[in-house]
Amino acid sequence: MSRVTNIENFARAGYLGRAVVYGLAGYLTLTTAGSTGTTGVLEEIETMSAGGILLSLVGLGLLGYGIFRLYGAWMDLQGHGSDGKGIAVRIGHAASGLGHLVLCYLAWKAALGLSGGSSGGEGDTAGQAAGTLASMPMGEILLGIVGLAFLAAAVNQAVKAYSANFMQLLDADAPAFAKHVGRAGYAARAVVFAVLGWQIASAALSGNAESVGGIGQVLDSLRSTNWLYIAVAIGLLLFGLFSLVMARYRRITNDNVLERLKS
Repeated sequence: MSRVTNIENFARAGYLGRAVVYGLAGYLTLTTAGSTGTTGVLEEIETMSAGGILLSLVGLGLLGYGIFRLYGAWMDLQGHGSDGKGIAVRIGHAASGLGHLVLCYLAWKAALGLSGGSSGGEGDTAGQAAGTLASMPMGEILLGIVGLAFLAAAVNQAVKAYSANFMQLLDADAPAFAKHVGRAGYAARAVVFAVLGWQIASAALSGNAESVGGIGQVLDSLRSTNWLYIAVAIGLLLFGLFSLVMARYRRITNDNVLERLKS
């Protein structure tokens, strides 16, 4: 089995795990009274029949995706280059990889029964993390930078939704609907990242880091605009569907990248 195939298989396992997390996040947000973020989804899976096994499998997928993102950023698997823009994009991919490794850790922790119950929700975890960061030297500045990074990520997601350049990562025989569900999913993530970035930046400016929440809190803040709340929830559900398509049809297509890997 070639090195390229091994990397693609890692990616597919990860996209499958991502599909479960985002698909359930969108579905549960639409069908339950409370908004559910990514870590909230893990808590929901924990309560299901055979939840421990499901969490282990989801954690395995998230591990694969996290490693793939980190390795992809290091090796520049999408050919972004080493100029300022390329480095910024690759740093973003590395941050995504670390975030999914954290989700993997939380999934396996819950699967082993070490989570201590679901009383400490996503908002509590995010607030504690933000408070820890803010307590460091120049912590509020660092927290503000994190907020700006999420705002930049929101712009990046919006560009993907508009340009549909993600289709370049798929086989030519990928289903035509992938373009539409991908656009809806990236647009939903753009909204979530923009609101989350604004909340983090505002918390940094006000010195109230503990008020920072996760995706569930972001969705709650959108409830006052009902159509937007529903649209974002559907978008997250569709992003889960798009991740399933990625799990089947993701390919490394950049010629320069393929040459580097084969050499």
